[in-house]
Amino acid sequence: MHNDRTITEARLKRVLDERVRPAVYPESVPLEVSVWHAPGEPVPVAQGLAAERTPVAVGTPWGPAWGTSWFTVSGTVPERWAGRTVEALLDLGFDENMPGFQCEGLVYRADGSPVKGLNPRNQWVRVGERVAGGERVLLHIEASSNPVILDYHPFVPTELGDRETADDAPRYRLARMDLAVFDRTVWELVQDLEVLGQLMAELPVDSPRRWEILRAVERALDAVDLQDVGGTAARAREALTGVLASPAHASAHRISAVGHAHIDSAWLWPLRETVRKVARTTSNMTALLEDEPDFVYAMSQAQQFAWIKEHRPEVYARVKKAVAEGRFVPVGGMWVESDTNMPGSEALARQFVHGKRFFLEEFGIETEEVWLPDTFGYSAALPQLVRLAGAKWFLTQKISWSQTNKFPHHTFWWEGLDGTRVFTHFPPIDTYNSQLSGQEVAHAVRNFQEKGGATRSLAPTGWGDGGGGTTREMLARAKRLADLEGSARVVFEKPSAFFEKAHAEYDSAPVWVGELYLELHRATLTSQARTKQGNRRSEHLLREAELWAATAAVRAGFPYPYERLDRLWKTVLLHQFHDILPGTSIAWVHREAARTYAAVAAELESVIGEALAALAGDGPGTVVFNAAPHGREGVAAHGARPAGARTPSPVTAEPREGGGFVLDNGLLRAEIDGRGLVVSVYDLEARRETIAPGAAANLLQLHQDFPNMWDAWDVDRFYRNTVTDLTDAEAVEPAGDGAVRVVRAFGASRVEQRLSLPPGARRLDVETEVDWHETEKFLKASFPLDVRTDRVAAETQFGHLYRPTHTNTTWDAAKFEACAHRFVQLEEPGWGVALVNDSTYGYDVTRTVRARDGGTTTTVRLSLLRAPRFPDPRTDQGTHRFRYALVPGASVADAVREGYRINLPERRVPGATGVEPLVTVRDRAVVVSALKLADDGSGDVVVRLYESLGGRVRTRLGAGFVVESASVCDLLERPTAAAAVTDGGIGIALRPFEILTLRLKRA
Repeated sequence: MHNDRTITEARLKRVLDERVRPAVYPESVPLEVSVWHAPGEPVPVAQGLAAERTPVAVGTPWGPAWGTSWFTVSGTVPERWAGRTVEALLDLGFDENMPGFQCEGLVYRADGSPVKGLNPRNQWVRVGERVAGGERVLLHIEASSNPVILDYHPFVPTELGDRETADDAPRYRLARMDLAVFDRTVWELVQDLEVLGQLMAELPVDSPRRWEILRAVERALDAVDLQDVGGTAARAREALTGVLASPAHASAHRISAVGHAHIDSAWLWPLRETVRKVARTTSNMTALLEDEPDFVYAMSQAQQFAWIKEHRPEVYARVKKAVAEGRFVPVGGMWVESDTNMPGSEALARQFVHGKRFFLEEFGIETEEVWLPDTFGYSAALPQLVRLAGAKWFLTQKISWSQTNKFPHHTFWWEGLDGTRVFTHFPPIDTYNSQLSGQEVAHAVRNFQEKGGATRSLAPTGWGDGGGGTTREMLARAKRLADLEGSARVVFEKPSAFFEKAHAEYDSAPVWVGELYLELHRATLTSQARTKQGNRRSEHLLREAELWAATAAVRAGFPYPYERLDRLWKTVLLHQFHDILPGTSIAWVHREAARTYAAVAAELESVIGEALAALAGDGPGTVVFNAAPHGREGVAAHGARPAGARTPSPVTAEPREGGGFVLDNGLLRAEIDGRGLVVSVYDLEARRETIAPGAAANLLQLHQDFPNMWDAWDVDRFYRNTVTDLTDAEAVEPAGDGAVRVVRAFGASRVEQRLSLPPGARRLDVETEVDWHETEKFLKASFPLDVRTDRVAAETQFGHLYRPTHTNTTWDAAKFEACAHRFVQLEEPGWGVALVNDSTYGYDVTRTVRARDGGTTTTVRLSLLRAPRFPDPRTDQGTHRFRYALVPGASVADAVREGYRINLPERRVPGATGVEPLVTVRDRAVVVSALKLADDGSGDVVVRLYESLGGRVRTRLGAGFVVESASVCDLLERPTAAAAVTDGGIGIALRPFEILTLRLKRA
């Protein structure tokens, strides 16, 4: 037989594109179109529906960036179409190559009820299946003209990311607005030919199955009359029945498809637009569920459910109905799909608390799978939190984006900091926007790394980010791939059904220990510093507000602000979404975030102030409150006492030979040279120098920073190839109280620092103010330390993890920028050093061996500021303030204490009454992360604590009030076991990094 394969394949493509697909709609008539352009921000639906329209023609430009236009389309079904299926084809000017990143619409009926969304790959609205001739059609479209930010030439700086800077030029041109006959038989033929053509392309050329399909396709094409496709489509389909009926191999891989639309809660659009994206997508999906009995759709992020409940109750009613029927499945159990590197301990826990609780209260559903397909790396604290929240499975996709090392597993046990394991799946289809194309399905099979041990994987299926979710074409592919020779078996089912089967067949899956580090998007730890500072400050203010409100409620009958705290927590949790906190959204998002964080801070300061006033009482003195989990300056952890007389500072600041100053507080002696650089920090007790010989610390270093892609997201390793040390100083001078002021200017920017040794403390404080006006630069603060170690401890949620200081393997080398919360600590046996901070997250560590003395210099650098131009062209411009400190002689325990101290400064309040802590802990390894009243309003006191040093501990929690009974709880404060109360306290035993939540019922 002669080989005509390529000719037949080319014939298939052309006939599909030019003859068969166009014949799906063989007849059409234009609709009449009118429009009202809403001024400013979106208006309520009722107002948009009622507004007066102006006639408009197809081809008319419409829609300035971020505008809203209300279109009305109307027409009459021709008499000759009676009894046929009719659809409205509504093209707002879509580019089908950009689903989710451009204009969108939500269609309403004449009575104002929502129908479905309009998206680039989903432009049809069903009018009826057996319509009556002469039937009138009237539909309204709420159309949003969201600008294209990520265009065909990506990462180009644009002013379109903020309504305040975008121009008023129309972004779109109204395209097809028709009534059309829908030919179901031709549409089914299109699906047949697409599935077989895509499958054929993935089979080996020498495979008999490929040639069987090729010949069947050839017969089908022969059967089609290209001038009467509709009349011959059934005959063409008959030619394909044999190859479509051939069953899959017994060993075929099994794919559980799950309807899905990954919707970023903000990214290249503002929060307010996400509300509408969710409404459009859920309208689409509830409509599709009604049409397709085998379809299952999953949606994560409780916040998004809450949005449509509040803003689009008519859509939410449809969602609740579909959830009750069991095919619209809430998943994830988190408030949003948050970043998991940077949120603090309690914040990450509260993501589960508020997400799980919403699904329980709204739907009576206990979500068991955590769903984080797109987050930029996964904290080693997560497995324990997942289990403590009552979940048992974890799904992610993003690790497939790692640039250096291919992750070795697709289904595995993930072991966290404390040893907790969670059954985890990483879909080998390598996308969370699957179309179930032949290429994607074949890739999933080839890529799956558990062959021989496991047989199944999951495929999140649908267009995300406002692309409309799953389409009827995707469902048609799944039906044909359910049992088809040469393909994996595909079936739509709930995520829980997949996990149950996967777990049952592969309980012996391999184990991955520690964080799931994404070898990409490392700059998300630094971009948009104000957003990160707002997050850090909000987290610690929430801790204080809960602590002091609970203490005042128990001690003074203060009314605990349940509703305010609940609302404020949800606001902070929303802004931990994985494109807000990481700093990768448009300017509009971060401008609003700064305003929101300021409002959150003001309200929390009000709560704290009211509670402290209730506790401090009246009197002429001052009461010092300590919200940190460690005592300081004689004030107990979580307690307060009247302030004593201030003693003169024992810190001295003397001129240094050769220029600069020498600071001395009796514990440390720090030398700051004439350049304003720290050339020595000597530990007087240990008789040990901290700074490497010949080096200078607190050295600000400026790098060129222009990554190959993803400007706000990425920092590429080559940024280190060029560096400018900022050594020139405009001023190095005394600043009072034994401090030194250093001023520098560089480029268009200016930095002022205050360096000091606090009395009685073994640390060098650095307060930094930067007026930043650089472009595509990276600013770091460098500390070269005279310490030899092969690892560094970096704080994460509820503990710390160790990362290598060397680059022995590609896995080690890839971690050239990593995340730390309040501290980074490194040590030789018996002596260590910590760097603590109040608002930074990114850091790097390098090491060299000195030729002069053979010693090792380990350099730790804090990442302070970046200046990428996409998606926000003015990222981080303006004034920033940072506080960080060098702590010589610091153990991990010291680093934990100092990290809390710098983030929770003492408060001084007028009054005369001391306050005994509600709880005390005897062992410094045990840290209280939250002290609050129970969310259910019972008045019970809830204490969450954790082992912070990585060791086992037995200790006692003392209660400063009468405890009637106590219980161990999950994160949602649901009792799981009784806790014995003896002598007014509770004995506790913790394994390394274990989290424990106790609920104390007051007598």
